[in-house]
Amino acid sequence: MRLLVVEDDPDVGDDLVRALGDAGFLVDLAVTGDDAWFRGDTENYAAVILDLGLPRLDGLSVLRRWRSAGRNFPVLILTARSEWTEKVEGIDAGADDYLAKPFAMGELVARMRALLRRAAGHGSPLIRIGRLTLDTSRMSAHVDTRAIRLSPLEYRFLEFLAHQRGGIAAVHDIAEHLYGTADAGDANAIEALVTRLRRKTGQGVVETRRGFGYVLSEDG
Repeated sequence: MRLLVVEDDPDVGDDLVRALGDAGFLVDLAVTGDDAWFRGDTENYAAVILDLGLPRLDGLSVLRRWRSAGRNFPVLILTARSEWTEKVEGIDAGADDYLAKPFAMGELVARMRALLRRAAGHGSPLIRIGRLTLDTSRMSAHVDTRAIRLSPLEYRFLEFLAHQRGGIAAVHDIAEHLYGTADAGDANAIEALVTRLRRKTGQGVVETRRGFGYVLSEDG
């Protein structure tokens, strides 16, 4: 899953990118409000972690612009401000969650996973679709009762499909969330990835919809 982190403190930003990357996310970093607004308005992100105290354009203004433009990805506000009135202001502006600094990195990762699950209609860390079960807290997978050993890229592919609410994921959307841009992974690369996955999961877990993309089978 591809995330945008908006943080002007270089140490905090680097720590966030590293921790979220270790947790299986693909992460872009923006350090100014202007850059954050542009990226969020033009790129395809699953969710955003947004600091409020940004140079040139503050975080709340960025958030309001995104929501006014119909950008509905989940947003977790991350800020040194802790007054409850400011939390209310952030949520009223369209934020989905709020975490005050200093914070535990493990809590932030857990909150982000929960936001993504809820946005996709999943209440539990265990996502069951057909014969496939993904444990999003452990980044692991089972087919029926058999554990599947996956590479980070293979896991991200299955998790992205699992968050599509049963819809078909187009190849260019998959490429953006696996590689960062639609141009970085062409249809042949993704087809090769699916072939490797089918050797591990067996047939009938990942379905190809010719001319459209891929979907997880809901047949048990």
